[in-house]
Amino acid sequence: MANRYALRMEQPDSWTIFDVFTGQPAELKHQIMVGMNTRDADAMVDRLNSRDVRRRAKVDRKP
Repeated sequence: MANRYALRMEQPDSWTIFDVFTGQPAELKHQIMVGMNTRDADAMVDRLNSRDVRRRAKVDRKP
């Protein structure tokens, strides 16, 4: 299963998490995931991808 979210460096130590399907920055709880430092962006992209995998698996299990 392909990851839905990836990182894009905007400036040194300024990262955007974006949706690879739409090309748009990701949004979580009305916060757009832009201007993040390396550590936070890396952790958040892992979290968002894990959450998306669980969501898709749940949808696939429905009859």
